[in-house]
Amino acid sequence: MFQELQAAPADAILSLIVEYKNDPRPEKIDLGVGVFKTATGETPVLEAVKEAEKRLLKGQSSKAYIGSAGAQDFNVAMSELTYADTLDADRVASLQTPGGSGSLRVAAGLIQRCGASSTVWVGEPTWANHIPLLGGAGLELKMHAYYDSNTHKLREADMLEALSKAPRGDMVLLHACCHNPSGIDPTEEQWRAIADVIVERELVPFIDMAYQGFGSDLDTDAFMIRHLAGRVEEMIVCNSCSKNFGLYRDRVGALSFLTANSKTRDIVQSQANNVVRTMYSMPPDHGAAVVSIILHDEALRAQWVEEVDEMRERIFDMRTLLVDTLRDKAPDHNFSHLAVAKGMFCFLGITAEQVEKLKKEHGVYMVNSSRINVAGITAGNVEYLASSIAAVL
Repeated sequence: MFQELQAAPADAILSLIVEYKNDPRPEKIDLGVGVFKTATGETPVLEAVKEAEKRLLKGQSSKAYIGSAGAQDFNVAMSELTYADTLDADRVASLQTPGGSGSLRVAAGLIQRCGASSTVWVGEPTWANHIPLLGGAGLELKMHAYYDSNTHKLREADMLEALSKAPRGDMVLLHACCHNPSGIDPTEEQWRAIADVIVERELVPFIDMAYQGFGSDLDTDAFMIRHLAGRVEEMIVCNSCSKNFGLYRDRVGALSFLTANSKTRDIVQSQANNVVRTMYSMPPDHGAAVVSIILHDEALRAQWVEEVDEMRERIFDMRTLLVDTLRDKAPDHNFSHLAVAKGMFCFLGITAEQVEKLKKEHGVYMVNSSRINVAGITAGNVEYLASSIAAVL
């Protein structure tokens, strides 16, 4: 049967990893892979995580199964981190999942069982895996305008117009913060306008929050979720702990469903558990146990928040440094939009041909859309990076 298969197209990010690794040039720069990096180019294990792992190793007495929904203490802690004072436990069903991708996939499986609309409105552009992941699960995806590549701003009017015409009951996929790939988030005023349309059209918010704490702070980054929690009957929220806890390979995510009442919550919980049981049975334990230890310990939590703040501030500093350096190296070009974007990603704003030239002639790696991971910039490579960009303009 395997003879009938055709090779799948190579993933753009994974291909860049291989190309970068095989490039012998010592001055090469990786702006493609979506992981946080320190000033020395390392992706660290957070100190709060190391301490939590020590406690886990010392205190864990069993590796027995934890069940399809995962660990209850983790689910409670993540729900509190997500919803804060707006959390209504009687309305929220929650699960531990293998990463943010696992959260999205389980949500799609549950949506397919609801028998209602499975249409999801998705902003253009969006994270590269949203469309194959959700579409591949059987959901119907419709695109709406989001980012203006000329002005580097949110296409608010076009987005609101599209959503105002969406059929009642459709879902709208939103990035809670640190939009990937553009880095352009709605302002609080714009979020409120989007929420008004969602409420008026009775749409179901489907929110992906992969970077909580990397935009403004842990609370501000969850604004739209908390704003909607008191205004809608139903909502789906997918969390990832890859970035803000640095637990990339441990695959830690969370999924929550806001429902109308406790009876519906229990039904949704049972169905979601069954989706998991038929897909991967139960999530991995280690990373989620680490997160739970951190969030339930006052001192460890404070240490973790400090480390998140440090990561966010480094990303912001590198944005500012790159803009300032480009102003010197390429004075005829305006890159100020890089400084106002939030999170790890943004569009540099150059052509695919220029991206290819950067890679071949200068060893600077990014995806063809010119999306860059700002965390790949350091004080030591920014001069070379800006000079290389100026050379291909």
